[in-house]
Amino acid sequence: KITESAKKSLASLKRKNPHIEPTLAIIQAHNDHLIQEANKNFAKEVGLRAVHICLPEGSSKDEIVNEILRLNDDPNVQGLALDLPESLCSSKVLNAVKPEKDVDGLSSVNLGHLVHGDVSDCLAPPTACAVMELLKDLGGKTVLLVGAVGVVGAALQSMLQREGAVVISCHWKAPQLQNELRHADVVVFGSMKPDDVPVSWIKPGTTSISCCHNLLSEKRDYGEQNNPAAENSVGALAIAMRMQNMVKTMEQWIQSRQYKKWDLRCLKLQPLSPVPSDIEISRAQSPRAVDVLAKEIGLLTDEIEIYGHTKAKVRLSLLERLKDQPDGKYVLVAGITPTPLGEGKSTVTLGLVQALTAHLNINSFACLRQPSQGPTFGVKGGAAGGGYAQVIPMEEFNLHLTGDIHAITAANNLLAAAIDARILHENTQSDKSLYNRLVPVVNGMRGFSAIQLVRLRKLGINKTDPETLTEEEISKFARLDIDPSTITWQRVVDTNDRFLRKITVGQANTEKGFVRQAQFDIAVASEIMAILALSTSLQDMKERLGKMVVANDKKGEPVTAEDLGVTGALAVLMKDAIKPTLMQTLEGTPVFVHAGPFANIAHGNSSVLADKIALKLVGDKGFVVTEAGFGADIGMEKFFNIKCRASGLVPSVVVLVATVRALKMHGGGPNVTAGAPLKKEYTEENLQLVADGCCNLQKQIQITQLFGVPVVVALNVFKTDSPAEVDLVCKIAKQSGAFDAVPCNHWSAGGKGAVKLAQAVEEAANQKNSFKYLYSLELPIVEKIRIIAQKVYGAQDIELSPTAQSQVDRYTQQGFGNLPICMAKTHLSLSHQPERKGVPTGFILPISDVRASIGAGFIYPLVGTMSTMPGLPTRPCFYDIDLDPITEQVKGLF
Repeated sequence: KITESAKKSLASLKRKNPHIEPTLAIIQAHNDHLIQEANKNFAKEVGLRAVHICLPEGSSKDEIVNEILRLNDDPNVQGLALDLPESLCSSKVLNAVKPEKDVDGLSSVNLGHLVHGDVSDCLAPPTACAVMELLKDLGGKTVLLVGAVGVVGAALQSMLQREGAVVISCHWKAPQLQNELRHADVVVFGSMKPDDVPVSWIKPGTTSISCCHNLLSEKRDYGEQNNPAAENSVGALAIAMRMQNMVKTMEQWIQSRQYKKWDLRCLKLQPLSPVPSDIEISRAQSPRAVDVLAKEIGLLTDEIEIYGHTKAKVRLSLLERLKDQPDGKYVLVAGITPTPLGEGKSTVTLGLVQALTAHLNINSFACLRQPSQGPTFGVKGGAAGGGYAQVIPMEEFNLHLTGDIHAITAANNLLAAAIDARILHENTQSDKSLYNRLVPVVNGMRGFSAIQLVRLRKLGINKTDPETLTEEEISKFARLDIDPSTITWQRVVDTNDRFLRKITVGQANTEKGFVRQAQFDIAVASEIMAILALSTSLQDMKERLGKMVVANDKKGEPVTAEDLGVTGALAVLMKDAIKPTLMQTLEGTPVFVHAGPFANIAHGNSSVLADKIALKLVGDKGFVVTEAGFGADIGMEKFFNIKCRASGLVPSVVVLVATVRALKMHGGGPNVTAGAPLKKEYTEENLQLVADGCCNLQKQIQITQLFGVPVVVALNVFKTDSPAEVDLVCKIAKQSGAFDAVPCNHWSAGGKGAVKLAQAVEEAANQKNSFKYLYSLELPIVEKIRIIAQKVYGAQDIELSPTAQSQVDRYTQQGFGNLPICMAKTHLSLSHQPERKGVPTGFILPISDVRASIGAGFIYPLVGTMSTMPGLPTRPCFYDIDLDPITEQVKGLF
């Protein structure tokens, strides 16, 4: 009956969840093959997969615990049972089993729930369940438990009492044992009856049950004359109950993997006036433990990898678990053309999610880019937001984080090393020597590696035996014939170092005269960073890494990372970097930090994977707020035309960030220089400057409207802004087509200061959305560049240099013409000239060069002279950064 019930329940679960394979692992440390066989047979009958881990009979408790811990972490094992000698069933061993996998109900957590009456939250030991199954109508009866110690004894006592029985417990050596046996209505033996306890002590007609596993006989009559008492064994029944518990465990496992409503406890803010420094504010707030935060937003324990107290990587398996969960609303924060100081997009992003979740009780997630060390120690400082709208701890956010940028640097430079080394080896070896080294004999055997077989297929050589290649095939396989003058792959470092903009490599004698000019880029400009940001899975990332074109061969054909045989190694270096990092805001709302491509020299958006995971976690009524670098003309345009194409996601709203300061600059105000005091025009009311500068705001609104998405203007308010200036900007924004325009004070007040913005965004997200791309991918490369230049930047036309035109022709001939465009352009103006503010018109946009990031999946034209390696100023930020050697606290970050 029990087996049949469990079988039906499991079959129903499998019909609803066809991909699951319910697996029960059983650890045993004895040689009783009968019990092992019984478990296998019952499991097979029910439809479970049973895996036996047979440890030697003399195994220690530590060895058993180690095996338990391994199975706890195995995502393919849903239930764990123990068949151990009583001497090994210590609290240490039993409590090593995860409560959610504890099929035998032996952990303190399960027992605690059982004793407290929380029956729905626990599993009872199968032996105890089997005893209860055999006993009926216990009300008022006396039940004697003899030799029933430990968890099973405690569970039995609790269950029997709940059924109204009077329970007495004693051990075999107890002096009152004979008397108790004479008066008991039911006797339950928890262990084998000693020979010196005669059956005659048991009152005739008493129900007698043995908890010992006796599979040879389910019922044993002691044969005493005039004593009809018989002993019922629970052996087989207990195993059936174990399988029933396993089915219940599967039900709970499936339920635990369903979307859960958030149970988030936000942190309270107590803003001070005047507002302290960013790092002082960050340090004054105690962040929640990241594992607690993860649990509250519905992440499972096996979906996070914890880095310290406040950071955790989130595994991509979550996307499979929540694949049927509807996405939330998708919000992009962009901005007007900024001053060199930045206008606070990150701050607005964080203020908005703090307002949504901590003040309006709406699930929300911020998705931010990881900051580069270059700006952190250069001029701009960190990127954790600011004031009372920050990611915390801000020093951990701004410094190293979980090492993703270091992984990108390692992968990038491994590929760079592989390119130069391959050229050297091809220049100094014959075809035969090269082939013998590429495909060596190992232990008397010679074989191609997996990636070499891929190269053979690409060359049209359908052979797998290295000994069968002809001389011509050996030459084709072994020689990439890279043309050094066409190498586009540069080494990278995550530091602003102007002296690495042009270098010479290969000057040592060991490189045998192979000298060439090269350069370093900043790490976040690496194509691998763009790939990290645009990948949709680990497999997708690996394929993109293999497609990266690093140079051309001497016939003009592209040479890829896959040709160099390095794809797998790059994927290994990036396997952890692909997982988004979970952090939190000052008010305890969740943040994903993942990928950090610059927006002027790359596509400037955080990762697709972080957005996709967040959209599942927030639920269909929640919001994911992400940010695009620099002005809407750069970061937002690339977000729509590149990132949205890669992800397939459709944005609900654009939040366009503006400041009175930046608008005054666009209205003709004096230059704004990082590190220099602001001129009086920026600190005193000047309505005319503001009105004149709103032309840039109007243009950015128009750019947003090209994509058919509602736009809400967020005016980031500074203490020097007058009420009249704020009102004027909001009025002009609404007149120019913005759905709404809202002044925000989140910098000084936290989420409370962005509640009106959050309400406007929520309302705008319910408006009709007619999202569309700016251009068709099938258009020629030059035409796509022209559309962006004219419709977005306002240029009259474009002008390609001979070099740029030659590259366009080459990429088109190589089959890369259908990729989207990623313009590398100054962020300080809509034009290519940083000094031209407002809305420049009538200019010809010069395209000096055109390059391709084939793995990332875009063509990037260089507008004018764009450096991919920033330099340090006269007084970098590092002058103010210090470490207290006593407290180990970081000082001076902003």
